[in-house]
Parts: sequence; C-alpha cells; structure tokens
Amino acid sequence: MDRKVDIIIPVYRPTEYLMSLFYMLDRQTLKPDRVIVINTERKYWDAFFEGYDVLSRYPFIELHHINKEEFNHGLTRNMGVNLSDTDLFLMMTNDAVPKDEHLIEKLARNFDDPSTGISYARQLPHKGCSVIEKYTRGFNYPPERIVKGKNEIKTMGIKAFYASNVCSMYRREVFDRLGGFTKTDFNEDMIYARRMIESGYMIVYEPEACVYHSHDYSGIEQFRRNYDLGRSHALHPEIFEDIRSENEGIKLVKSTAVYLLKHFMPLHVIKLIYLSGMKFLGYKCGRKGITFNK
Repeated sequence: MDRKVDIIIPVYRPTEYLMSLFYMLDRQTLKPDRVIVINTERKYWDAFFEGYDVLSRYPFIELHHINKEEFNHGLTRNMGVNLSDTDLFLMMTNDAVPKDEHLIEKLARNFDDPSTGISYARQLPHKGCSVIEKYTRGFNYPPERIVKGKNEIKTMGIKAFYASNVCSMYRREVFDRLGGFTKTDFNEDMIYARRMIESGYMIVYEPEACVYHSHDYSGIEQFRRNYDLGRSHALHPEIFEDIRSENEGIKLVKSTAVYLLKHFMPLHVIKLIYLSGMKFLGYKCGRKGITFNK
C-alpha cells in the first residue's frame, strides 16, 4: 500500500548528526512528503548553517523557529503535527541517524494492520560510545520484533507502553482522536502510548528499522534526566501509578553488571554503580518533588 509520511523534528543547537539525518532522509526508499523542523532559538540554527543553504539542498525541509520559552516536549510536537497533513507522521530527534535507506518504509508497513497506532525503531549505539551505553542499547532494543497492547501490561509492566520519540511513527487519525501529546516537560511519548493502548491499539517495535542514537551521559546528566522522569511519573499517576518502573531499572543494572564481569571489566562495574545510583537518586527526588536552588 502506498503511504504518505511527514517527518517532524524538534531541533535545539544543531550538530553534524542533523546533517547526517537530512542526508539519510533524502535517500529513503519511501520518501517523506515534508520534513517539518521546529527549531528552538534561530541564532543557533543560523550559526551552524552559516554559509550553507540547507533549505535549497533539501527542499523537503519546512523550517519553523520558536523561542526557548515556547518549547514544550508535548506541545511543540503537537505544533508539528498540526502543520502536517499526512495519514502517518514520523517523530524523530535531531541526533538520530537512520542506519539505511529503508527506515521509513519498514516502519510504515506495520500500519497495513489497522490495529497499529505506533511503530518505533531500534536504536543502535554510535561508534565509540561506552561499553555500558552499548550494552544498554542492546538491552532496551533487542533484535526481535515485538507487538504490545493492553494485555501485555500484566506481563511486561512499563515496557508494554514504551515507545520513543527518538524515532516513532504514528497513525494520525488515532492521534487526533486521542488529543495528541500532553503538555509535559518529559515522557510525552509514553504518556500518549499508554492512553493509546488502553483505547485498544497496538505498539509495534520494528527491529528492522534502525537508527543510530546513543549518549554517554555523566552522573549529573543522568541525575537531571531521571529527575525529569520521576517528575513526569508523579504528575501523571493515571499513567504510571500502577506500574513500578524501578523493576526494569534493576533488571538492566544486574544484567549489565554480569556482562561486565564476564568480560573482565571491573572498573566499568564501579562506573555502572555510580551512574545507576545517580539515576535512582534523581528519579526518587523527581517523584517526591524535591527542588534545588540553581
């Protein structure tokens, strides 16, 4: 079945990853109708692309600028959706790079099944990332295809409605009917995904659709990210209150530690304990609404 797909990319402080992303989108077997870019703070865009007319090189880009005060993880993405007119749209981040020319095609084919509401891609680690981050990507994004719905919450817990806007495709008709993303500073993808599967639709994890995406966060960065995660869980009890997300985190830490010890990497185990502790502390502080002076 022929499909039309728009791609929506929030951008803040563009890097070379964004250039690689545009290059790979231009090579897709299923071409995007438009790539709708919502850029935060024009000065960063202009500085990065100075002397290079990216809009002429890639005429499928539709560029919109907003101020930092206007940005919101949920509402800014809704803005992009409102600018789109295709039945399917693909959410991406500006640091996710398609592995090959078949990303859009392989995600879109899952929507031949009318029960599919979201299809998301496998995330592969960038070359040179740390062994801990590399293992984490493999743990969270396995090679097997997974179809998840409401019934899987009992067996999979929070992973039943995991879907990442790093690279997720959505059915527009369902998205509009459910009111789109919630106004939130974090986790807009999972909040929507839970509501969607509760409405009877399915999430498809498509491991044949791959993007390169990974980060080697410091302990402080992990604290901040997991603080925001904890706050989003506390602010949306209707989504997360009946699920203990800590269980998945414990599984990941144990599995990673075993892997590192088997490969004779004791110093990495110490780093893992530190990073995991910062994640846990940040999450708990966020859940409890503890605030810090800047």
